[in-house]
Amino acid sequence: MGLTTLEPTASVEEVVAVIDRDGGVIIRDFLDAETTAGLEADLRPILEGHGFGDEDFMGKRTRRLGGLFKHTRHGAAIVRQPLFRGAAEHYLCPPITVWTGEEPLEVAPRIQVGATQVIDIYPGEGAQMLHRDDMVWLWRHPVGYRQARVQTMFAVTDFTAENGGTLVVPGSHKWPDDRAPKREEAVSTEMTAGSALIWIGATYHGGGENRSDSSRTGITVTLDLAFLRQEENAYLTYPPEVAATLDPDIRRLIGYQASEPFMGYIEVDGA
Repeated sequence: MGLTTLEPTASVEEVVAVIDRDGGVIIRDFLDAETTAGLEADLRPILEGHGFGDEDFMGKRTRRLGGLFKHTRHGAAIVRQPLFRGAAEHYLCPPITVWTGEEPLEVAPRIQVGATQVIDIYPGEGAQMLHRDDMVWLWRHPVGYRQARVQTMFAVTDFTAENGGTLVVPGSHKWPDDRAPKREEAVSTEMTAGSALIWIGATYHGGGENRSDSSRTGITVTLDLAFLRQEENAYLTYPPEVAATLDPDIRRLIGYQASEPFMGYIEVDGA
């Protein structure tokens, strides 16, 4: 049985319910056709100038491109998509109460973009090793109070079982750390261009094998806890002069903000 597909009219609560059960969900028509075409037009020429990877995990027949927001203004639509943002806020932002002296203070962390990558899997690429993306922080499972990451894979081209549609192991977000994933437990993400997979960092997944005659292009973007180090170094990817050209909400999301209560502050002369 494949992953559940919901319509873009679904509620955040419906999205969360499926993720709670399966670890991931597909949203049909996540972005409109014009935005999808704009992403393709902006990114395809850059991708074609990139070489393939040189090791198995990243893929020897796969092109990858980071720094999404400096390459296309259409990338902002992905992190502004209400179901993606709503799911991220649900899993990442539940508040806790801390004490400052005898005064209780309710604090909720912010979210940030932890990594962006355009992933173009070419014919002949094998399946990627199944993995959890929250392993970058050595997160433990089953996850306790809050997840570390909510992620999307946006389909620039159609995703099929034949062309390398992302492999997902349903239910694996509930597994303990001593259980390894098996390839036969994974299902392929099958969705049309403009749709997207949303999953959480605890879910085992990986790029699929491309047995077709054309490449499969997707864009993955993560929304992470803002008090964790970003997987993609945003301050080198988007130094201040580049960040200044981005919309204020995108600039904040890539890390030019502090997370409550104090994480990421800077000293400003004269303040």
